[in-house]
Amino acid sequence: MIAIFDWDGTLMDSTGKIITCMQLAASRAGLEVLDAKAIANIIGLGLPEAVRTLYPSIDDHLAEQLRLQYAQIFVHEDNSLCTLYPGVEEGLQRLEAAGIPLAVATGKSRRGLDRMLDMLNWQGRFAATRCADETASKPNPLMLQQLLAQLRSEAANAVMVGDTEYDLAMAAALEMPRLGLSYGAHEAHRLHAHKPALVTDQFSLVIDWILARAL
Repeated sequence: MIAIFDWDGTLMDSTGKIITCMQLAASRAGLEVLDAKAIANIIGLGLPEAVRTLYPSIDDHLAEQLRLQYAQIFVHEDNSLCTLYPGVEEGLQRLEAAGIPLAVATGKSRRGLDRMLDMLNWQGRFAATRCADETASKPNPLMLQQLLAQLRSEAANAVMVGDTEYDLAMAAALEMPRLGLSYGAHEAHRLHAHKPALVTDQFSLVIDWILARAL
């Protein structure tokens, strides 16, 4: 079995930083500053898709300005730390010890994900990774199809773990097993709508499920 993880809101507690940076970017662009719930709704999408979802009526130039402002603030101005959720490091170690390949399917850019992997010294930890600027944004299942092709696996022999309905919807489109974490961006009832095998607020229970299925 291959264990595929979303990043923001699943492995890393970055939801608050994403919300703060998007609100500041909107303010600088002269746009309405949306509330935290509205911004949390787009976490998991690629950044261009997120901007268009939040501000559907703005023109292409303003959308690009907002995107650039957000990226600048996130990387260079907001110094708040993003940390791993409790149990993530230990859980990934358990999967590695069992010989289960790990992968990432994320709405982050390649540059953003690589920066996080470098920060954590996790280069080489994942057998494959796919980012939103390399493929179609979630909930399109293309990034999962590409990961499966790279790792020579079928959907039935993989599991998608995520905190948003976008994660679970793309897995459901491929009839891939899926697990929801309710501590991230989307409420549990939104995750349940995509019929995951498990919804929990404990990362360790996700690991238990994967190991029980794989071994």
